[in-house]
Amino acid sequence: MAMLSSQEVTKPKGRTRTLSRHRRREAMWGILCVAPAVLGFLLWQLGPIIGSLFIAFTDWGIAGNPEWIGVENFRQMFTEDNLFWKSLSITFYYSLASVPLRIIVAFFLAVLLNQKIRGLPIFRTVFYLPSIVPAIASSVLWIWLFNPDFGLLNAVLRPLGFPKIQWIYGSSSVMPSFILMSLWDIGPMMIIFLAGLQGVPRQLYEAVEIDGGNAWHRLRHITVPMITPTILFNLILSIIGAMQTFVQPYVMTEGGPNNNSLMYVLYLYQKAFEQSQMGYASALAWVLFIIIAVMSFIVLRTSSTWVYYEGR
Repeated sequence: MAMLSSQEVTKPKGRTRTLSRHRRREAMWGILCVAPAVLGFLLWQLGPIIGSLFIAFTDWGIAGNPEWIGVENFRQMFTEDNLFWKSLSITFYYSLASVPLRIIVAFFLAVLLNQKIRGLPIFRTVFYLPSIVPAIASSVLWIWLFNPDFGLLNAVLRPLGFPKIQWIYGSSSVMPSFILMSLWDIGPMMIIFLAGLQGVPRQLYEAVEIDGGNAWHRLRHITVPMITPTILFNLILSIIGAMQTFVQPYVMTEGGPNNNSLMYVLYLYQKAFEQSQMGYASALAWVLFIIIAVMSFIVLRTSSTWVYYEGR
């Protein structure tokens, strides 16, 4: 009996040691696998972020040593720099107009592509293709489309009786042109909406049909509430992307005419790499980071009032 009880006692201990060694080995391999990503984040992202915070409080022209000036960059930005306020207002205008428009159009296309029709994969591919075109290449293409003399858009509108529109070459029409152009790359957002639509239970639509509901009732009471988490996801990404728009105004207008397309990140680029004011540009970058963080926080905090989660 004594020998049996000793075996019963030592057996679990051996198993515990083996299990412990196995877990340590798994933990070691897990650390080795994630180490490149963690080191890359620390070296190439977190390090520059912390460095830019220090640079934001200095006067540094790239060539030379940074000179500590405290909050002078931020004081000058908020009290003396008119282009800062103009670029910020232009970026807000672009974001407030383009984000809802992109979400509505992408959702509408996803609803259409969620129907059971022939050749559906072809239509999905056609609508997604523009989003994989490089931004610079698509910007060059849109320069031709927006040309007021021989561009395709005016060539189509002129026979319909519309006057010649200056598009990106007019001070009042340049930002509406960029807002229209923002619909060019809604393919990824459309695919995300499509995935959300395919996750809506079919029995909910059947219940609406049994109760005598039509397509509008299905859209309003079933489709939209069920994909509100997808809408929230696309909304956050769209806000972040719109606030950081750079390539299109840089390639197509360089901020003109009359600085009416001077987006915030383009102005930041000009300060950093054209005027060699790296300290001031870092301060601009941190202000943009705070603005985007606050906007994202507000959207997430208010999402509980309009986002529906099935598990809750």
